[in-house]
Amino acid sequence: MTDVNGRADGSAWVRLVPAARWLADYRIGWLRGDAIAGVTLAAYAIPVSLAYAGLAGLPPQVGVYGYLLGGIGYALLGSSRQLAIGPTSAISLMIAGTVGAMADGDAARYAQIASLAAFTVAALCVVAWALRLSALVKLISDSILVGFKAGAALTIAMTQLPSLFGVAGGGHHVLERVAAFAGQIGDVQPLVMVTGLGAIALLVLGERLLPGRPVALAVVALSIVVSSAFGLGALGVPTTGAIPPGLPTLAGPALRLGDVEGIVPLAAGCLLLAYIEGVSAARTFAAKHGYALDPRQELLGIGAANLATAVGQGFPVAGGLSQSAVNDKAGARTPLALVIASATLAACLLFLTGLLENLPKAVLAAVVLTAIYGLLDVPALARMWRVSRADFYAAAVALVGVLLLGILQGILLAALASLLILLVDTSRPHVAFLGRIPGTSHYSDVARHPENEALPGVLAFRPEASLIYVNTEAVLEAVLARLDASGPLAVRLVVCDLSASPYLDLAGSRALHALHDELAARGIALRIVGAHGRVRDLLRADGLDRKVDGLDREVTLEGLLGDGMANDAVSG
Repeated sequence: MTDVNGRADGSAWVRLVPAARWLADYRIGWLRGDAIAGVTLAAYAIPVSLAYAGLAGLPPQVGVYGYLLGGIGYALLGSSRQLAIGPTSAISLMIAGTVGAMADGDAARYAQIASLAAFTVAALCVVAWALRLSALVKLISDSILVGFKAGAALTIAMTQLPSLFGVAGGGHHVLERVAAFAGQIGDVQPLVMVTGLGAIALLVLGERLLPGRPVALAVVALSIVVSSAFGLGALGVPTTGAIPPGLPTLAGPALRLGDVEGIVPLAAGCLLLAYIEGVSAARTFAAKHGYALDPRQELLGIGAANLATAVGQGFPVAGGLSQSAVNDKAGARTPLALVIASATLAACLLFLTGLLENLPKAVLAAVVLTAIYGLLDVPALARMWRVSRADFYAAAVALVGVLLLGILQGILLAALASLLILLVDTSRPHVAFLGRIPGTSHYSDVARHPENEALPGVLAFRPEASLIYVNTEAVLEAVLARLDASGPLAVRLVVCDLSASPYLDLAGSRALHALHDELAARGIALRIVGAHGRVRDLLRADGLDRKVDGLDREVTLEGLLGDGMANDAVSG
């Protein structure tokens, strides 16, 4: 671990509480950038947090609590300097799709369960940190994330289109929502539609002309002015209504874990999404600014953010790329920007909530729709189709799973499918049969290079994967099939090149024993070259070295052929 100036710091306290490090080394010259970034982030957060709270099915001010309290918690224990914490579209959608059934129509219980989910996320973060489970996030590949984000974007879009067009909507998953929306096209309210589409046009245009500026806040402010001046609420345009002024009330959870069935799986799903999205974004900015990120420490940072939010009766929060990009572009140098953003939001909650009463809900839907546009990465899906079908299939499973099953089930299904695809691919490794590259002492796959010279009396093969229990049978079958195709007397020496097999388990060793015994019955010798150190250790421990005339690391295929071993085998 290094501090903000790159110095090593061995203090356990400083490692666990990064705020102690960056505060001790804070430079007054950084304050201007952090202050501007904090105010800018707050301006970005207000419309987005209101919209995501609505997406989660919670009162609008609860979304602001997520930015206000989550930022303070992360600033204390997080290891990123630019990561911004708040509600995200995916977690908001997961809350909306899961908590409703748990609350059974009780609005107060709904809010309590959402808050309990944040408490549980914090607890799971501590458990994951203690058990060093940060490496498990690697089970979710980038390909899965592409599909997951696309599925989430389409799902979120279908939850917002009814508000954009002024219809009731309905349905529990995308297909039902599409059917419901299609059946209500005739009920579209023109004034609501004009308001929503106009907001989208302004947001898109503003992002192109004024990148990095709080365009969404300006659009929200303009819509409030127009709504108030023309009385859009009285004309049938739904608005947010009164937002209670004041800071959040701090309290512990109103429910226990045992009171809510399914709360732990929900929290685990939120943690998975929060950690993946947060660490991905944090790594982007750490690489940009040249400092080290501690993935394990991020568990404590996310946990602190969710604990602080839960104490304020909020719902689970995470670090996101969009809000972090706003924070970074505005000049954030340290997490103090998050603290300044929280102070700005607190002032807004105390003195400015009355201004939001006439904010059209169609404008909030427009904010969400423009915010999730970047999640639908069609070029990435097309590239995967061209380059790696396995990755494309994993992304497709994630996309379809999220659409049909929901956020949590979809991403877990995609992770399982990705592991199965990897397992199937590992179970059928390519076995390269080697020939001499003309004019050299090097050897390569004759299937890829038919011009390679044949090796008289020798069958040399190279498994291009670790030899483990799932693929040993396939490798043996490939070698014996090639041997049978060569004729009963054509081969008297088989050489197994293990240079492309970094790992070998006991099943792999037993398979080589079986190959030796089968070859010995046919009067054919077996030699092994290119084995890595750990592989040689296991093979020696299993006694294979005595069968293959040793496992000398210096023996090569060229050396065997140059020593005339192949000719000796043939003449023998």
